[in-house]
Amino acid sequence: MNKTSDSTLNSLYHAVVKRNPGESEFHQAVREVFDSLGPVLRKYPEFGTHKIIERICEPERQIIFRVPWQDDAGQVQINRGFRVQFNSALGPFKGGLRFHPSVYLGIIKFLGFEQIFKNALTGLPIGGAKGGSDFDPKGRSDDEIMRFCQSFMTALHRNLGEHSDVPAGDIGVGTREIGYLFGQYKRLTGRYESGTFTGKGLDWGGAKVRKEATGYGAVFFLREMLAARGDTIEGKTCIVSGAGNVAIYAIEKLQQLGGKVVACSDSRGFIHDAHGLDLDLIKEIREVERHGIEEYVAHHKRASYTPNRRLWHVPCQIALPCATQNELGGDDATTLVQNGCIAVAEGANMPVTPDGMRILLNAGIAFGPGKAANAGGVATSALEMQQNASRDTWDFEFTETRLAEIMKGIHRRCHETAEEFGTPGNYVKGANTAGFIRVARAMVALGLI
Repeated sequence: MNKTSDSTLNSLYHAVVKRNPGESEFHQAVREVFDSLGPVLRKYPEFGTHKIIERICEPERQIIFRVPWQDDAGQVQINRGFRVQFNSALGPFKGGLRFHPSVYLGIIKFLGFEQIFKNALTGLPIGGAKGGSDFDPKGRSDDEIMRFCQSFMTALHRNLGEHSDVPAGDIGVGTREIGYLFGQYKRLTGRYESGTFTGKGLDWGGAKVRKEATGYGAVFFLREMLAARGDTIEGKTCIVSGAGNVAIYAIEKLQQLGGKVVACSDSRGFIHDAHGLDLDLIKEIREVERHGIEEYVAHHKRASYTPNRRLWHVPCQIALPCATQNELGGDDATTLVQNGCIAVAEGANMPVTPDGMRILLNAGIAFGPGKAANAGGVATSALEMQQNASRDTWDFEFTETRLAEIMKGIHRRCHETAEEFGTPGNYVKGANTAGFIRVARAMVALGLI
């Protein structure tokens, strides 16, 4: 980056921070993208003339609303809901809903900002958005979750539609929640617009592979990174943080491709099984019984459970952070490098801190950033939209093949763009640059809107 572009981007970054105070996750996401854009501004000065960077950092629309609902004891509860419709230059807004007590505007904006470039990298016609609430579904009954979802959708439904904004699930929002949300949307609008939501159940418009898509996609991207270095997943020792959909199906695909996954985690601790994790048992504990991962050790005495600690010190060659943002810091990255890790792919959104990312990249580790590596979920959501629009359904094998092709295409775009702009092998630079250029060109073409 030359001095002029460096100064311009620094000024723009400080303007974003000043305009959006207290939103540290959003600031972090913007900083990461800005760090890649100096060469882009030099090659495409028209992006500066059209104020693309300033415009792309300002959401097209931010919706904040009250969500009142009644619990099983008859007590009225109040939560806050959000939908940030960030950028629709490439297509209708597309991005998940997150229900978690940590949710506030800064989290939703960081996720929506990332979604712009993630969706662009898929090559599909979808814009970027994100939404959610500080509602915590843990410990709530099905009836309570239904009442909350109905209130949430009553407030939001006017801003949604298959040609305007298409939500999906995220943390705390699975097929159950999507069902309640879609049901209320259908009730309020009087229309069965299945294309307005993705992540639906298979009996009512959902796509096969959607549940597996983010985890599978991260592993497909990892496979391509290793192939570019003449290596494979087969025989590698792997660790995966998290124990939700992303982590479970990343583990499944790693095992299918010959990897040996020895550790995974939840919010309370992690399990380590040197013989390789019993995935069927993990699915039973997490998906059927909805219990904590610590129950694994009651069935496999050879395994160990470590509470209140992350798993990054477990020796491995491949690490997939698939839990939440900023879960892998500088010390963790140093430990991974020292233990011989050769590849890291982000299954979650921004799970590696800036210090951690710098250490991994400087060590020459193959590093797949979330906006590229975890794009499989939204890619399969777009495939679900295609099926809904054509009133069609595709089988599992066909959809998985499409997903693998999309992830291969994302890797190719990132790899080639990184080389074009003088940073070969740096998928962070490649992903940020390729995603930004595609959105910027569309914004220039559409005029000042």
